[in-house]
Amino acid sequence: MNHLLNDERNLTMLLDFYELTMANGYLQSGLAKTPACFDLFFRKVPDSGGFAVMAGTAQLAEYLHSLRFAPRDLDYLRERGFPADFLEYLKNLRFCCDVSAVPEGTPIFPGEPIVTVRGPILQAQLIETMALLCVNHQSLIATKACRIARAAQGRAVMEFGARRAQGYDGAVFGARAAYIGGCSSSSCTLSDQRFGVPAGGTMAHSWVQLFDTELEAFCTYAKQYPGSCTLLVDTYNTLRSGVPNAIEAFRRELLPRGFRPQAIRIDSGDIAYLSIKARTMLDEAGFADCAIIASNSLDEYIIRDMLMQGARVDSFGVGERLITAASDPVFGGVYKLCALEKDGKMQPKIKLSENVTKVTTPCVKKVWRLFDRASGKAIADLLTLEDEILDETQPYELFDPDYTWKRKTVSSFTAKPLLEPLFVKGTFVGETRDIHEIRDYCAAQTATLWDEVLRFENPHNYYVDLSQALWDEKQRLIGESR
Repeated sequence: MNHLLNDERNLTMLLDFYELTMANGYLQSGLAKTPACFDLFFRKVPDSGGFAVMAGTAQLAEYLHSLRFAPRDLDYLRERGFPADFLEYLKNLRFCCDVSAVPEGTPIFPGEPIVTVRGPILQAQLIETMALLCVNHQSLIATKACRIARAAQGRAVMEFGARRAQGYDGAVFGARAAYIGGCSSSSCTLSDQRFGVPAGGTMAHSWVQLFDTELEAFCTYAKQYPGSCTLLVDTYNTLRSGVPNAIEAFRRELLPRGFRPQAIRIDSGDIAYLSIKARTMLDEAGFADCAIIASNSLDEYIIRDMLMQGARVDSFGVGERLITAASDPVFGGVYKLCALEKDGKMQPKIKLSENVTKVTTPCVKKVWRLFDRASGKAIADLLTLEDEILDETQPYELFDPDYTWKRKTVSSFTAKPLLEPLFVKGTFVGETRDIHEIRDYCAAQTATLWDEVLRFENPHNYYVDLSQALWDEKQRLIGESR
């Protein structure tokens, strides 16, 4: 299991207060052990994108694995007026639900369950807040990072945002999620120590200002770090001062010692223009191998436009607009009851609304991703009843669950179940994957999506369809409610 930010912290009480009032209500009503099933899903891709990236389940697993109410928690709840039998229940609580989740790094789409929790309703309800917190935050940042990494067209992207994150958890877990989404490294040292996210960085403008001259600052730094020398060249004037002084420092301090410069970094001004000019200056000075790094409030659109304008940038440092997902900073995951046991059978449950986008899909379900065998590309995702089996040897008719006349028959496909067991009866059974493996998996799975789905503007609508049996059950429940 990965480590929490602080191993001493007990996060059991990180929940909305109504989880406790409902839990006590279940106990007092004799419903605490009633088997229930909840789906965690989201309704809209941030930035109107074509897909999102799953992340955060490792931290959810840590939380569930250590779910305990400490004496101080029980003292607090006693002061809030909760009865003795409820406090006794919480004192002896041991998590015993089944939990399944889509693996981290997987492209995910609105409306499909990405985490399912099945077990006693008191416990399944109690974990709602933390389940949403873990998945919403890290999926948001991983999705934004994936967009930025794709805009960079293979160039490295370093996550620079710790100082602008929404709190220290936001910095640490945000760096983890950004790496999953495609960033190459982070400025956050703790994320490297805890999760293995490669940490890096060189100097700030204050280093340059500390010395009497910019050249002295550069030469001093080059002496200290000859094997990894990156100089920040925009403190005074990038082209008239910074780049010439960097070239002189390389000549004085690196070449005599047998080293080559690693990079220069430009953090202000018209970076596209400055990078083109700087590239020429470096090449003419014999430093064609010296890379150019760009930073300064970048996002996927600025990076894309810079490259379209011919910017000679080899890598990017992206901070505030990544770590806060500033352009669309909410990942709207929700946690809804989809089935409840009655008379020994799971009965489907549905939530209706005047807002049709908030009508839930009932029943205990399976989630499948259909891949075309010839191209390996993802065709669509399919939700089925729990006991349905897809026969890959036979053609299968998909239909739009909202516009049912839109239909497509697929053949020669492979159907892959997306939800994987994380806990069985409260015991962790999930696969603990290395952070680098998750990042590689994310890149490989993103490559299975068609280019039309990957567009930033007006992406193709990737379908999440319902099987005929599931659609019929949903319509039956809607009809009965009328």
